[in-house]
Amino acid sequence: MDNAGKEREAVQLMAEAEKRVKASHSFLRGLFGGNTRIEEACEMYTRAANMFKMAKNWSAAGNAFCQAAKLHMQLQSKHDSATSFVDAGNAYKKADPQEAINCLNAAIDIYTDMGRFTIAAKHHITIAEIYETELVDIEKAIAHYEQSADYYKGEESNSSANKCLLKVAAYAAQLEQYQKAIEIFEQIGANTMDNPLLKYSAKDYFFKAALCHFIVDELNAKLALEKYEEMFPAFTDSRECKLLKVKTSRSS
Repeated sequence: MDNAGKEREAVQLMAEAEKRVKASHSFLRGLFGGNTRIEEACEMYTRAANMFKMAKNWSAAGNAFCQAAKLHMQLQSKHDSATSFVDAGNAYKKADPQEAINCLNAAIDIYTDMGRFTIAAKHHITIAEIYETELVDIEKAIAHYEQSADYYKGEESNSSANKCLLKVAAYAAQLEQYQKAIEIFEQIGANTMDNPLLKYSAKDYFFKAALCHFIVDELNAKLALEKYEEMFPAFTDSRECKLLKVKTSRSS
């Protein structure tokens, strides 16, 4: 079946699903089998969405998944509703980034209501990436990375939280929010320096914090460098620290 044929079949499924929904609202049918018709409509909307996907009609696919999501919620199937909203978001990403964000936010609301914060965090990252690459709104991307980090921390997923915070720090530095970047790099450096598997990364975080200090104030940078050496003696012998010391000596 070619794309046009798939679209025609999808449109027919959408129309049939809509009939099922309307039938479920009538008084007598609402008493006898209303939910069954809603369930049938959910299945039809989902099938239609997948046909639209195969035809690469991403907006129509997103809309069909959204219809299924709303009906799943009507049936009190929160997990299925959230899954359909995510599917809608993934389809809309290819055609309408803002609508993708709306659908993913709807899924996040359901997941947080269910206490599924790790999954919610993952979808906040997806939204952040849409703001980064499609809508180019770095402030909003930062907000979603921060929210993701908060959820990961609450679930003790510190490694995932740190990845999000490092994105925040990098963007904060680009936006000349140096104090914010310094605080994050210092925090992650302190958290990783005692971990046998991660301690070698700590020198990089202290190095980046010190560079931000240099941009703001060279005296504070020297003091920060001394503090990092005291906190993390292994930093002293690193080439990053030696490079910073050369820079401080030249600026003296």
